[in-house]
Amino acid sequence: MSYSCVAIYLSQNHSKSLNKRISPYKQTFIRLATHYVIELFFLFRLKFIEAISFFRFLPFSGEERELELEMGLKVYADRTSQPSRAIIIFCKMNQIDFEEVKIDLSKGQHRTPEFEKINPMKKVPAIVDGRFKLFESHAILRYLACSFPSVSDHWYPNDLTSRAKIDSILDWHHANLRQGAGTYVFHGAMAPAFGLPLNAQVAEQGKKLMLSSLSKIELFWLRGDSRFLLGNSQPSIADLCLVCELMELEVVDSEERERILEPHQKIRDWMENVKRATHPHFLEVHGILYELKARLESRRNKVSTNL
Repeated sequence: MSYSCVAIYLSQNHSKSLNKRISPYKQTFIRLATHYVIELFFLFRLKFIEAISFFRFLPFSGEERELELEMGLKVYADRTSQPSRAIIIFCKMNQIDFEEVKIDLSKGQHRTPEFEKINPMKKVPAIVDGRFKLFESHAILRYLACSFPSVSDHWYPNDLTSRAKIDSILDWHHANLRQGAGTYVFHGAMAPAFGLPLNAQVAEQGKKLMLSSLSKIELFWLRGDSRFLLGNSQPSIADLCLVCELMELEVVDSEERERILEPHQKIRDWMENVKRATHPHFLEVHGILYELKARLESRRNKVSTNL
């Protein structure tokens, strides 16, 4: 029940007890007065909770503050992971001091008891900021954008309607582009790097969802000559997340990658815009993908030669 509903309910029930003793005009006045008093109570209560939520993150002494600074921000990541790369690039772009703690997915380090204490879901990325732990890449990016004053407003604007539009893309991303591209690339190219076989049938299912997602991005968020999503002149965290996702296509066969992207010139231009806007960190962080691509191509060549 909302605060307004509670206020109306209480004020109405309070006034019923006065019906037999007070004139209708006074009853109306008392009902309205009671309603507004209760509304003010809940408003002040809400603001008080917000204040407590803010101040509880502040150290209570100089020693605790020094400890917080010494602990700093740690990013637990594997650069073969798309969302891990997005967070690392974001930190580098916004001069956020952090320690990158490598979690090697191919060695199963994300399943160790030590990492489970950081992220019980046993996935990367995750962060530890002082005494605060957080996982899920989109939540991490929102937290970083709101916590560090060095972050430029265009990444995650203060304007609530702009934020809501970015949030809607991020929510859509997980079940669409990420699911499609991730499934296609992993089962169609990357699986051998993790000791697993390729699965053409599953890869094809992922490809269909990915292609559908590319069309929707162009239709809904890259209209006209937009350089970035939503017609923005600078990238947001949504641009960074989605383009890092599409960079996974670097590890598939070059001709196949070209066939996928050729019909989507807006997508290609947008990806280049994001790369330029995040230079030089974008290419540096994605260096591991190019190394992985070389290893996978060498493996594919050996297989074709043996055939």
